[in-house]
Amino acid sequence: MRVLVAGATGVVGRPLVGALRARGHQVSALVRHESGAPEADAVVVADALDRQALLAAVSAARPEAVVHQMSALRLLRDDPAGAFAQTARLRTEGTANLVAAARAAGARRLVAQSIAFAAAPAGDPVLDEDAPLYVDAPDPGWAATVRAVAELERLVLGGGPDLAGAVLRYGTLYGAGTAYARDGGTGQRVLAGKLPLPEGGSGIMSFLHVEDAVGAAVAAVESDATGVFHVTDDDPAPAAQWLPLYARTLGGPPPRTVPAAMAPRLLGWFMAHQLTAARGAANDRARATLGWKPLRPSWRDGLGGE
Repeated sequence: MRVLVAGATGVVGRPLVGALRARGHQVSALVRHESGAPEADAVVVADALDRQALLAAVSAARPEAVVHQMSALRLLRDDPAGAFAQTARLRTEGTANLVAAARAAGARRLVAQSIAFAAAPAGDPVLDEDAPLYVDAPDPGWAATVRAVAELERLVLGGGPDLAGAVLRYGTLYGAGTAYARDGGTGQRVLAGKLPLPEGGSGIMSFLHVEDAVGAAVAAVESDATGVFHVTDDDPAPAAQWLPLYARTLGGPPPRTVPAAMAPRLLGWFMAHQLTAARGAANDRARATLGWKPLRPSWRDGLGGE
């Protein structure tokens, strides 16, 4: 089918273009700047925050399916606040524009990326897609991020009877180009011994290799299924397990242990939350409904070693 990938230069978007073409689909890559665009059947240029330009670009591509992989997280190293603010705009205003453009172009399917680590820290250690999101998090920045995620999901699933929506909540991505690669921001912190482990380390992480994110997006494009799906590996793990093994795989020093009460000041609220209180995400629904399963079922076989 004709597929348009928005966010085609990102860590998932770029390989996704190639994977869809390998499956025989005709793929248009939507980018903000033509330079650096991936090899595709067509390249269309528009800023998702420019509604009229986006409507024109998507209509020209005439997609049957649209994939939303847009974020500004590439800016994290240089401007974390700006990266999160721009990503929130893309998840709200950009998603609204993309839904309108997809409908105007006659697309029948919309697949969008979300995150699997935005659940409120209550209940079981590993949660399904029905668990409430942490929209009232005590940290204003994270609360704003989660509210933007909730709005993205609402928009994608509410696109109308003629635009079937599927939301893929990716786990914490690892692999080339991610923060958890050796040269990524988190990898560098661990190598420098600057990511301590709060006492207990009971926060649960659900990881996902980039290649498995791509595979899930292909499966969702080719499926008729709608709804929200956790796309994670099969091995949710507490920080007390994954962080020391990650450091050892990288060849970095063992993480020092710090009192949990000090973690927000030393690490920032979000990372402290991830390491002490976050819940994991169960992938049963994606397996059963999308027919997808991770090719890398456990982070233990690749985190820090790709």
